[in-house]
Amino acid sequence: MTTATTLAPQLAAAPRTDFVLLGVAIAGVSLSAPLIAAPALAIAFWRNAFAVGALTPVAWFGYRARLRALTRREVGLTVGAGTLLALHFGLWLPSLSMTSVASSTVLCTTTPIWTTLALRLRGHRPPALVWSGTLAACVGVVLLTGVDLSLSPRALAGDALALGAGIAAAGYVLLGAEVRRSVDTVPYTYLCYGTAAVGLLAAALLSGAELTSYSGVTWLKLGVLTLTAQLIGHSLLNRVVANLGASVTSTAILLETPGAALIAALWLGQRPPALAYPALLVILAGLALVVRANRTS
Repeated sequence: MTTATTLAPQLAAAPRTDFVLLGVAIAGVSLSAPLIAAPALAIAFWRNAFAVGALTPVAWFGYRARLRALTRREVGLTVGAGTLLALHFGLWLPSLSMTSVASSTVLCTTTPIWTTLALRLRGHRPPALVWSGTLAACVGVVLLTGVDLSLSPRALAGDALALGAGIAAAGYVLLGAEVRRSVDTVPYTYLCYGTAAVGLLAAALLSGAELTSYSGVTWLKLGVLTLTAQLIGHSLLNRVVANLGASVTSTAILLETPGAALIAALWLGQRPPALAYPALLVILAGLALVVRANRTS
């Protein structure tokens, strides 16, 4: 069971490099939206499958003994995290075509709220600053995306999928934080991505998603997406969650939304919304409150 007394010293001992790596991770995952170039489930499958392929030599030659030494509990939790990662992608990406992007983004980014609630149910009493910071960061996302709820059955179904994706992401971060207490980043990431790839492949095949008939440019974008969002972004999140904890990591992920808007402005020439910069400041302020609360609790 995670308690307040164990979380605070853990964050206090986190080296400054973890915060730098967290920033690099957010920059990596922020490239996901600008690089979308294929059907949603296909993107999710290939980025995980390519990541597994890239990690295989490293895992096989550098961590073979550690992989074989994983306990049943460690394997079970890692497979669970990979399943939740696949569920997150499998729910959120289709929701984008069923409801408004604004509604989908807001509901999916409720992840830190569910993370904090789950920690509370496990016996950890989050300080008031954690709740304040979490809510402030979520407000920042709402400022950027707006709220565009619709009462049509299709839109409501899309909203439900996006909400489920946010809950699945919270479970993914929580399980990852637990596993990383005893398992190195590479073995955890390798098994987690492999599990996610299998689940997403099954979902893509069942839905009839096209997996192979893409142009060379599309394959190139998928390769860049794998490198930036998956191998750098998600892998570094898996790296820092061991020291920074689930609350800080899940709150920091909210920076992906304004990050994607700013990258699109610089790379694609798309003017960011007027509230992009104020929203970024609000999310950063919320994250600062969560970090401070976990350092002092």
